[in-house]
Amino acid sequence: MTSQDRPDLRIRSKVISEGVNRVPNRAMLRAVGFKDEDFKKPMIGVASTWSEVTPCNMHIDELAREAKKGAQAGGGAPLIFNTITVSDGISMGHEGMLFSLPSREIIADSIETVVNAERFDGLVAIGGCDKNTPACLMAIGRMNLPAVYVYGGTIQPGSLNGRDVNIVTAFEAVGQYHDGKMTPEELHQIECHVCPGAGACGGMYTANTMAAAAEAMGMSLPGSSSTAAIASGKADECARAGETVIQLLEKGIYPRDIMTKKAFENAITVVMALGGSTNAFLHLLAIAHSVQVDLTIDDFERIRKKVPHLADLKPSGRYMMQDLSDAGGVPAVMKLLLEAGLLHGDCITVTGHTIAENLAAVPPLRSGQNVVRPLDQPLKPTGPLVLLKGNLAPDGAVAKMSGLSRLSFTGPARVFDSEEEATEAIVSDRIRKGDVVVIRYCGPKGGPGMPEMLSVTAMIVGKGLGGDVALLTDGRFSGGSHGFVVGHVAPEAQVGGPIALLREGDIITIDSETQEINMQVSSEELEERAKQWFPPQLKHSAAVLRKYARLVSSASKGAVTDGDV
Repeated sequence: MTSQDRPDLRIRSKVISEGVNRVPNRAMLRAVGFKDEDFKKPMIGVASTWSEVTPCNMHIDELAREAKKGAQAGGGAPLIFNTITVSDGISMGHEGMLFSLPSREIIADSIETVVNAERFDGLVAIGGCDKNTPACLMAIGRMNLPAVYVYGGTIQPGSLNGRDVNIVTAFEAVGQYHDGKMTPEELHQIECHVCPGAGACGGMYTANTMAAAAEAMGMSLPGSSSTAAIASGKADECARAGETVIQLLEKGIYPRDIMTKKAFENAITVVMALGGSTNAFLHLLAIAHSVQVDLTIDDFERIRKKVPHLADLKPSGRYMMQDLSDAGGVPAVMKLLLEAGLLHGDCITVTGHTIAENLAAVPPLRSGQNVVRPLDQPLKPTGPLVLLKGNLAPDGAVAKMSGLSRLSFTGPARVFDSEEEATEAIVSDRIRKGDVVVIRYCGPKGGPGMPEMLSVTAMIVGKGLGGDVALLTDGRFSGGSHGFVVGHVAPEAQVGGPIALLREGDIITIDSETQEINMQVSSEELEERAKQWFPPQLKHSAAVLRKYARLVSSASKGAVTDGDV
């Protein structure tokens, strides 16, 4: 039975297809290819984030056409529309990064706007770069129409002199060049080889982290998050996604049926096991807000304590997402976690089946693989994304402890009010072992836009200071960052958080075991400093950033713009 045969099916597009007053509406749709029979079918939007500005998204126009074919084959009347994307890798290290996190809201808002204006009945959303996945899921959650998310897929590793290289190799090479460890010719060779073609950055960075989270939540087809961008199966997956939306519409399964509190717990579990990006905190909180699920940063910590870190993936590990795919992919990891009782197997997914039903036929991890450790031999017995609180971050901060043997750090604060000032200090060798580099006024409001600090962390590693220097910010870190780094400090400096009261030389202690982050300054002294503090003017005059700064909430609440600030 097709959807048009179901008289009880809720079809929003009937407002366009029925009535003499809708002749002009239908006339416009005829111009884009609709026939009489199409007006009897559910209209399906295909949200494409295609763009030439980044390899993450350069192939998504082709994938969108496959999703359209699938929706047509399933009995729908699909139409493709586009939204923006921002390349995090290209915007990194300069003012362009201020626009990255705000792009998440723009993407979500634009999808919500088009789908509601056109009265679509369902949606396939296809994303690539970091902000695409959370933005698409936020829009899907707000609208609560039958929908499937498709990840455009990971890039293949580059190869240089017999070793795998990737985009983080390039960022770290800049630090090595400034330290005199690399020639200009060697640096150029790395630049020419790290990005061989289409797909999102290839380690367990933010794009792959959020794709895995989407699959764990049940919002994408099994295997979507680990299928490479150039794999032939990716096109087939898009076609199946188009067909699946029609099936969801027929079955009456909606995103809020899928994205429940238990589904978010599954997503956090998978992120912890894989050693994902700290950005998962921001994005999962924002997606939960869109579906009115009460998720807090404390939920991450509760789950972290019972989930081992299993995957030896870059940036702190040895392997790439392609290696994980070859080992069995995210479905095989989920099967392992389910068998260990760490996943909620009864959560419904876009397939119409539960997590447990989807995983029943999935093969286990490939014998002999080294990408994912056995449960009894984890990299760490608990998840690597640690929530910290203390007098420096009363509302929380996030540290990624994967690949570190050192669990605590105490040192003098080296305080900078911008990433540029900190970069200059690192390049000119003014940062020493034992320092705690503090970059503030980089939060959601203070950036504005909460920029990532991959360039800074990569330079520290390239200078040979990785693990010997701590980095603390109210901004963010790229999924490609590693080392002793703490981000998302809240409240942020721009609103008078304690990080704004820090002074050069104050002693800071970061302890991942006690989960504390404190400055050795008395409460009386902090009160005196607070009396002398006043908020600085925003650093950037761009209209979109000023509007964002007025609306955006704290990082501890997901940095959303449609809630209480």
